[in-house]
Amino acid sequence: MTQLVPVILSGGSGSRLWPLSRAQRPKQFLSLTGDNSLFQQTLERVCDIEGHQAQLSPIVVANTDHRFLVAEQCREMAIEPMSLILEPVARNTAPAIAVAAMAAMQKSDDPVMLVLPSDHTFSDVAAFHRAVGVGLLAAQGGSMVVFGITPTYPETGYGYVKARKADDHGVHAVEAFVEKPNLGLARSYIEQGGYYWNSGMFMFRASVYLQELTRHRPEMVKACQGAWDESTIDLEFVRLNKEAFASSPSDSIDFAVMEKTNKAVVIPLDAGWSDVGAWSAVWQVQDRDTSGNAIKGDVLIESSTNSYVNAQSRMVAIVGMDNVVVVETSDAVLVMNKDRSQDVKKLVDQLKSSKRSEVDLHREVFRPWGSYDSIDHGKRFQVKRITVKPSAKLSVQMHHHRAEHWVVVSGTARVRVGDKTQLITENQSVYIPVGEVHSLENPGKVPLHLIEVQTGSYLGEDDIVRFEDLYGRA
Repeated sequence: MTQLVPVILSGGSGSRLWPLSRAQRPKQFLSLTGDNSLFQQTLERVCDIEGHQAQLSPIVVANTDHRFLVAEQCREMAIEPMSLILEPVARNTAPAIAVAAMAAMQKSDDPVMLVLPSDHTFSDVAAFHRAVGVGLLAAQGGSMVVFGITPTYPETGYGYVKARKADDHGVHAVEAFVEKPNLGLARSYIEQGGYYWNSGMFMFRASVYLQELTRHRPEMVKACQGAWDESTIDLEFVRLNKEAFASSPSDSIDFAVMEKTNKAVVIPLDAGWSDVGAWSAVWQVQDRDTSGNAIKGDVLIESSTNSYVNAQSRMVAIVGMDNVVVVETSDAVLVMNKDRSQDVKKLVDQLKSSKRSEVDLHREVFRPWGSYDSIDHGKRFQVKRITVKPSAKLSVQMHHHRAEHWVVVSGTARVRVGDKTQLITENQSVYIPVGEVHSLENPGKVPLHLIEVQTGSYLGEDDIVRFEDLYGRA
């Protein structure tokens, strides 16, 4: 049996879902449509395809900044990836899939790759699995499969695939890939039939992808091969060579291969798919009340309809509203007409140009050892609530410009300050002077919670000199 290897691409930013989705914790790692994150839902979806359970250890390609998020969310699902490949710079999907193909060829004898974004949802997973079964047969025969979503309305935000007549297995040769149309063209595609939304999901043999990419973009294959050959192992991660990978052209699989190859086929997929690309799409896939409202968190609604309200840190109330989106986090609130969901990216662009931290980080920031929440700050001081996971340890470090005072709220901390190491427990504290080498560890079996008070002339996160680190950041 040909091995099926899922390849999960997890490098997106999800900027249209700000303020919940941010650069350091984008939408694929958020629980938008259930208890698990979109990334975890993708893991779950591909690891229970009938007949392949024992073989489906995925390859994950991720942004290096998200490496610990990916690893932690895999561990929560008890899934060990075949490879966890880190992109040192963003180069779009075609190079990412190329290094995944190289990894797959090293692990198996020319497997079929099922390439999936990490941030899509399906209401009918069984239908998705059936389509994968059809795609596997086509890919085994050398075809390059794109899954085409059966359109339900004239969407202008997706590319389309025009299909020829199907064969006996329901596989259509691709007549053309069509760029995002205007509304009139999109309506005509729906009326004509034979057009499908390009889902960004693909299936093909690893060797076929590399052969076609070599034929059409040889310079890309050369750069990716160099990045793979010069890669290094760091904990459970594969780090691509930065210089080689950065030399690759940046291009999507659509432009680099699929629009040029004569091997492209499309398999229709009607499985309640959504790319959850904007707040209007999040509203669409949520359960809604009889007035069309979808809510999450502590929300009160009065005389309002067709709205989405997400309260992350406090109670949010709306009165007399229709067709609005309200998203509240601890440091930002978004209020907009639902029909303007695509324009959130313009706000994100403003944040970037103003160099606002809210574009990258939430107030609560996650680290491989736990998290910290900046609960107060002012001139020359900052207060953080710190959570350290059991058996986790912060780096051995020092600061040039700030002193720190730690007060344990619950749990036990093993603290090193200079040459002295001590255990401190609930209601005890320790002081770390400016310039003193120190570290913090949770030796216990329960999370450690403490309050950190920083004082000094500069309190930026870049005032850290690391000497030792369990997570390879020294």
